[in-house]
Amino acid sequence: MSVEFLVTALVVVLVPGSGALYTVGAGLSRGTRAALLAAFGCTLAIVPHVLAAVTGLAALLHASATAFQVLKYAGVAYLLFMAWSTLRDRGPLTVQSEASPRSGTRVVVQGILINLLNPKLTVFFLAFLPQFVGPGEADPTARMLMLGGVFMLLTFAVFVGYGRFSALVRDRVVGDERVLAWSRRAFAGAFAVLGVRLALAQP
Repeated sequence: MSVEFLVTALVVVLVPGSGALYTVGAGLSRGTRAALLAAFGCTLAIVPHVLAAVTGLAALLHASATAFQVLKYAGVAYLLFMAWSTLRDRGPLTVQSEASPRSGTRVVVQGILINLLNPKLTVFFLAFLPQFVGPGEADPTARMLMLGGVFMLLTFAVFVGYGRFSALVRDRVVGDERVLAWSRRAFAGAFAVLGVRLALAQP
């Protein structure tokens, strides 16, 4: 495992995206348990993207404008739905007590969908992973799968950190209606901006 890969992967993971935003929102709205579940869901959704990149399916997304656009707009629609639900105080980021088992499952599913419907992740892994596989590698497929697994572990660790921090400041947020209202607007706006950015993305 090269230091270059670890540093590059860590930098990529640290840059806030829709998954990190969702995990922070889960921590603020429902506490530590929900933040952990959100981090798990977002990380789990990386598996299909890594497998797609390793098996070459990402090349299809990169080459086929139609396939990329279909998945992209599904992701855009979901991010806008998240923005609307959060703004209307009916979504998974509604501030409440610790998540029940049923709502906890919903937190995981929402996290999976947020990252799963982002075709940029598949294209990213297609471009990213081969850079750290040497020309003399005996089993490049196994190497890329291993690198993808390490990337997932880094993602989970960073997201847990984000979620835990947001859960620690949760008590200050829950008790102030004005803060709650502005938090909902901020998260709704952030999801909407991410949706627009994804809509403008090219394969």
